Amino acid sequence: MPHLHDRAAAQESVFARMSRLAAQRGAVNLGQGFPSAPPPAFLLDAARGALGRADQYAPPAGLPALRDALGADLGVDGADVTVTCGATEALHLVALALLGPGDEALMLEPVFDVYLPQVALAGARGVTVPMTLDPARGWQFDLGALAAAVTPRTRALLLNSPFNPTGTVFTDEELAGIVALARRHDLWIVSDEVYDELYFGARPTPLRTLAPERTFTVGSAGKRLEATGWRVGWIAAPPGLTPGVLGLRQITSFCAPAPLQAAVAAALPVARAAGFYEELRQGYAGRMQRLAAGLRELGAAVFEPRGTYFLTALHPSWTAETLVQEAGVAVIPGEAFYAQQAAPAGLTRWAFCKSDAEIDLALTRLRAS
Repeated sequence: MPHLHDRAAAQESVFARMSRLAAQRGAVNLGQGFPSAPPPAFLLDAARGALGRADQYAPPAGLPALRDALGADLGVDGADVTVTCGATEALHLVALALLGPGDEALMLEPVFDVYLPQVALAGARGVTVPMTLDPARGWQFDLGALAAAVTPRTRALLLNSPFNPTGTVFTDEELAGIVALARRHDLWIVSDEVYDELYFGARPTPLRTLAPERTFTVGSAGKRLEATGWRVGWIAAPPGLTPGVLGLRQITSFCAPAPLQAAVAAALPVARAAGFYEELRQGYAGRMQRLAAGLRELGAAVFEPRGTYFLTALHPSWTAETLVQEAGVAVIPGEAFYAQQAAPAGLTRWAFCKSDAEIDLALTRLRAS
């Protein structure tokens, strides 16, 4: 019998695995990052209205109404926007468009789990640059280390701000240094900004505003609008480069679900005008503090994020396996975000996009374990 290609040996992702274990054991799922709350009513109403009128194929680039709405929201030309089946497909398409055999892409570690495999599928090599975890100052980014990792084969920088899992938001000074590095070596920038509306403090500066000629921005309606299963993402490309992305887009999933695209197009201006994102951030900030305080009471060192809906924690006797099996609480192990360096001992990632009741139940179970 013929054999599957080696790439088909990929293992079940840790996020799917922990959610499966949580369901099997009745655990509180603070692992995989999907919200407990339903999407906002204005989004659901828009989806109901779209059913029956936007049910056939959309153009591979996306419904014009959604491209225009995203252009207005992001401050770009809608012609430079491509709608995708979630941000994961967006990142895959950008990797295919920018990278090939012999190329390298630099990214920071801890690293979101799809980045390295997607670079490899493009035939290129992912190179990680470690962030450090200082007990007093939290996660630290070293621009000098990133610069030192550039080689003649480096073609792109793949960055995530707000950063999953660390919660880091790059400062304007750090962003200026990143842009100067990219221009000095003529590198593309892939900026994963799926958590662009989930921040605590000053609004993150989008990299595309500093280097529009070389930045591909990836975004997600699922993160913004609490509808992660809808799989509506996007790419905002440098001016004039979208046709190259579309040539690949039409042979992947062809188009994202048309009714959900129509719903997101209608919902984006409402979310902005109604202050939905401000309310979302306030709610998440309160739940983040609730979870952080409880974990600290249990002896964990907690590193509060400046963005995303995740926090990281260190506890010498906690592992993700023992927590789900013995305490009935599912989290993501720190080693899931490490491929080329060792994870800090006792590191775990906790999702606080859950209800107060779920967070309280998780803390009660941890205290009893």
